[in-house]
Parts: sequence; structure tokens; C-alpha cells
Amino acid sequence: MKAKGIATAIMAATIVMTTGCASIVGEPTQMLSINSSPDGAKIAITDEKGISVFKGTTPTTVTLQKADGSYFGGKTYALTISKEGFESQVITIDSNPNGWFIGGNLLFGGLIGWLIVDPLTGSMYTLSPDVINGSLSPQQVSTSDDGKSLNVVLLEDLPSEAYDHLTRII
Repeated sequence: MKAKGIATAIMAATIVMTTGCASIVGEPTQMLSINSSPDGAKIAITDEKGISVFKGTTPTTVTLQKADGSYFGGKTYALTISKEGFESQVITIDSNPNGWFIGGNLLFGGLIGWLIVDPLTGSMYTLSPDVINGSLSPQQVSTSDDGKSLNVVLLEDLPSEAYDHLTRII
């Protein structure tokens, strides 16, 4: 009976020592929520190698890999939000070590989890930001060589204090 208890303790210690905390409680992918103002904007996500990983329209959710499969290889993404009549916006999505990797391995995973298991699985990372709210500005149209310009914007995009300075041209 003692041998069975010792074998169980050895097996439990082996499991703890050969896994990382972030790998136990984390996932290699993460879901991000993407919104824009105004809605219906086109989005395109490319990774650090310039490879397109997602295209769609807002609002949407997307699941992205947190690591590139290499040792300590966190992913970085560029999210482009665009809509006709509005300035495009590019947002960087970065991967950073999470609390389970840092603190959890100090308490439970040890060096094997910290230096081998978690860096190879990608579970040690968290993508940030995880909720993206892009705010697109109306495009300004410039049509003059003498330094004067014509700005075309929607009335609902103007602050109320600007209404007093409007000039009707039609």
C-alpha cells in the first residue's frame, strides 16, 4: 500500500514538474472583439510576417494565435480598419507574458514550465488589446492650390458648437 502512495506522489510531482502553469490554465489562441464607429467598417489583420490572417467587417470577433511556434515567439498583428469616406486606422495587437506564466511558474511550474513548456506552447502570452473600439475620423477633402481647402464632413460628425460657423453653399 505504501508503494502505491509513493508511486502516486511521484506521478503527481512529475506532472507538475513537466507542465507550465500558463499551459495548464491558458490557451494557445485568444478571442478578440473588434468594433468601430461607425459600424460596417472593413477590417484586415496581418501578422508580423505580413501574412493576411483575417478579413471581415465590424462588429466581429476573431480568434488569433498567441505565439508563432518558435521559442519565446509571441505574435504581433496589424489591424487595419477602413471605411469609404473615413480615414483608415491601424492598430497594433501585441503579445505579452501573462500572470500565470510569471507568477504561476514561480509557485508551481518551476524552471521547466518557465523556460521550456510555456514558451513553446504559446499559452504564456496574452494578446492586447483584447477589445478593440476603432473610431474612424471623416476624411477631409482638400481642393485648392492657393492654400484654401474644402472640408466635407457629415453634420452628425460635427460638434454642436461648430454649427454657428457653417455656411450654406447650395
